[in-house]
Amino acid sequence: MTSGTGPVGVALVGAGVISGQYLRHLTAFPDVRVLAVADLDEARAAAVAEEYGVPVSGGLDTVLGIPEVEIVVNLTVPSAHGAVALAALRAGKHVYGEKPLALDMDEAAKVLAEADNRGLRVGNAPDTFLGAGIQSTIRAVRSGLIGAPVAVTAATQGMGPESWHPAPEFFYQRGAGPLFDLGPYYLTTLVALLGPASRVSASNRRAREHRVVGSGPKAGTVFPVDVPTHVNALIDFAGGPAAGATFSFDSPVSRTLIEVIGTEGALSLPDPNTFDGPLLARGLHDLEWRELPLEGTTAGRGIGVLDMARAIRAGVPHRASGALALHVLEIMTAVTESGERGEFRGLGSGSPVPDPLPADWDPYAATLG
Repeated sequence: MTSGTGPVGVALVGAGVISGQYLRHLTAFPDVRVLAVADLDEARAAAVAEEYGVPVSGGLDTVLGIPEVEIVVNLTVPSAHGAVALAALRAGKHVYGEKPLALDMDEAAKVLAEADNRGLRVGNAPDTFLGAGIQSTIRAVRSGLIGAPVAVTAATQGMGPESWHPAPEFFYQRGAGPLFDLGPYYLTTLVALLGPASRVSASNRRAREHRVVGSGPKAGTVFPVDVPTHVNALIDFAGGPAAGATFSFDSPVSRTLIEVIGTEGALSLPDPNTFDGPLLARGLHDLEWRELPLEGTTAGRGIGVLDMARAIRAGVPHRASGALALHVLEIMTAVTESGERGEFRGLGSGSPVPDPLPADWDPYAATLG
C-alpha cells in the first residue's frame, strides 16, 4: 500500500557530531523535507537547525507534535535508541535510527512489534552498504565473478575514538565498543552480500580498564571502560560461507579490511564505513589486483532515510530495514555472549536480503512530485 504524496517530512532527534553528516545530505535531497531538529540541549538543537536552514527546533515532544513529520531520524546515544524509537512510533511516526537498533534483543523486539502493530516502518543505519562500493560488490558476486563465496576475512583496528571525539565516553559503554560501534558496517555488508548468519563463536578482551579524553573541553578526563575493546569472531553463514572478523580499539596498527574468497577468485572490498571504492578483484591465477568500475551513488549518510521515504510512497520494502538491523544486533549479541561463555551461539532471527539499488538510482532526482 502506498502512503501519502509528495516529499516526505523528516525530523532529526539528536544534534550531536553525526547530525551534520545527515543534515548535509538530507537537506539536499528533493524527496525529503527536513522540518525539525530536537535535542535534550535545546540550544544545541537551535544552533544546528539554524546552520542547516531547518525551520523548527526544540525537544522531543516538539518535533513529535508536528503533523507533517513522517520519519523521525533517531541520532541519540545507543542507550536512548529504544526509548526514542518507541516514543516516535507511539506518536504515529516511522523511525530510522542510528546503529545499533537497541541495546539488546528484547528492547529491539519491542520496537519492531510496536511498529508492526501500528503499521509503521523501522529503518536503521548503517546505510553505507547502499553506496556504490558495496552495491558494486554485491553485483560482482551475483554475476559469478569470483564463483561461489567460500570465506571472508574482515578487520577494523585502531586505538579508539577518544583521541579526537570531545565526548567519547559512550563509545565504551554498553551498546558500543568496537563491536557495536564499528561492527554494524561490516556485519550489515556481509549479510547483504552473503545472506543471514547461522552461528558465531568469539574471544573478547579489554586492554585497559580506563581511557582518557584526548581533545575538547574535557581533555584529560579519565573514564571507565565497560565493554570488550578487542573482539575476534568466527561467523558461519546459512548459505555456506564462513567469516573471521576482528573489531578492535586496542591496536596501534590501523587496519580496515574485507576480503571475500570464492571458488574462482577473490574480492577486496572498500571500507564499509564509506560509500565508494576502491573495489579490487583477483582471479585464481592473477598476480595482481585489478580495480573494478563502480556503479551507484556516493552521496553519503542519509541515503537509507531517502530509500525508506521513497519506499513509503511506493508501498515497497525499504532496504536498510529493522529486520536487517535486528539480525545484525543478534549477531553482535551472540558474539558478546560467546566470548563470555566460550561456546558457539546459534542465531534464530534470520534476515531478508535487501535487493540491490538500481545502478542509476539518483538521490538528487525529484521522484515524489
